[in-house]
Amino acid sequence: MLRCWEPADAPLLKEAVDSSLEHLRPWMPWAHEAPLPLEETVELLRGFRGRFDLGQDFVYGIFARDGAEVVGGTGLHTRRGDELFEIGYWIRASQAGKGLCTEATAALTRLGLELCGAARIEIRCDPENAASAAVPRKLGFREEGVLRNVFHGPDARPRMRDAIVFGLLHEELAETPAAVAAVEAFDAAGKQVFAA
Repeated sequence: MLRCWEPADAPLLKEAVDSSLEHLRPWMPWAHEAPLPLEETVELLRGFRGRFDLGQDFVYGIFARDGAEVVGGTGLHTRRGDELFEIGYWIRASQAGKGLCTEATAALTRLGLELCGAARIEIRCDPENAASAAVPRKLGFREEGVLRNVFHGPDARPRMRDAIVFGLLHEELAETPAAVAAVEAFDAAGKQVFAA
């Protein structure tokens, strides 16, 4: 289940991140700041929720179906410009390798292209992160190239590592495995806004 973060999710998020620091730190610069106090995690989630509600950036938690555990995080990020979303993702160490990032990314790809009308979805990942790079490959994204020295290093120093850029255009979706992902989306009031 993907949904916008709520401040009340802070204990679940903190537990997921704190239990996965060795797993996350090579790839996620924010993991070098963890563990955060619970109060800072609450404030982080308030910021995510505020930007989500204002339509500025769409950061989601990935939860177990019953909502009792944070499995990871993802987002439709607006940082690349109009009509383009970048999808980012992370999974807690205990849930890695189960296909959950692929499932979440397929759902967000459909929502970004079909519901939100984006022209393009982009995913960037470190060439050394084989698990992360497998996600867009499984979903039919095209590998478009490598950007040099744009990611942080494993010690969180900036501009130390390369990034593979994967892209999927709106008109390419129908020919990809992402196109058949079962998705239901609801607005903040609980009204269904998309089903496929």
